[in-house]
Amino acid sequence: MRNSDDSPPAVIDRVADILDEFRGGGHLTLSELSGRTGLPRSSVHRLLTQLVDAGWVRREARTYALGRSMFEWGALAQHHDELHRAAHPVLHELHSATGLVAHLAVLDGHNVRYLDKVGRESVPLPSRIGGRQPAYRTALGKALIAHTRLDPASPDRLPAAESARLRGEIAQIRERHIAQEREESMRGVACIAAPIGNGRTCIGALSVTGNVDTVDIVQFATPVRVAARAVWNTLSQHGPRPRGVNQRTSA
Repeated sequence: MRNSDDSPPAVIDRVADILDEFRGGGHLTLSELSGRTGLPRSSVHRLLTQLVDAGWVRREARTYALGRSMFEWGALAQHHDELHRAAHPVLHELHSATGLVAHLAVLDGHNVRYLDKVGRESVPLPSRIGGRQPAYRTALGKALIAHTRLDPASPDRLPAAESARLRGEIAQIRERHIAQEREESMRGVACIAAPIGNGRTCIGALSVTGNVDTVDIVQFATPVRVAARAVWNTLSQHGPRPRGVNQRTSA
């Protein structure tokens, strides 16, 4: 049942109704959108004004069309879907080879967002598909930070000593293409991660996670690196070269 007031769910319903009318592409007038959605002309105009300000819709003379932001969101969703499809079987292989939980993640601002998770947890983990964690507290995040332009010290105004330590760690990760964290995101948990990319472009990262007593970087660094390389190779060989959401210029 549709909401009939101006509560947030009702506003979302109305925005969805308006955006649905652009599925076929092209331009629509205010009157056409009001008639197709059944919403009052004044309400449609108010919502369109907000959508234009947000970049989701653009106005051209007396008509409206989807804005650049909507296409960018669509491209990002497609990119993440392609990354997930390429990485999912590799995560299963990595889990089988190590016995640890395997993760796939991308940067989302100063956080990592988990796109996939494979394996049974031996200890409670703070990760879930779609969830986020501060990037600088996770091996996944540090692997991503090391291969992008993101400033590792900026999100929480870290103390000078911790900021210096983190910058030094990031420099080492950039050289070794492997990152780790031990009990930084949660007590009793350790993680080893590698970036998915080619040194110039980083499109994500994958990791293995488990009990701090069983996660050994010497033992698991190579399997994690090999898995990350396999995902990149799959994306590079099947279709166009992967479009890097997070890129940096190599030194």
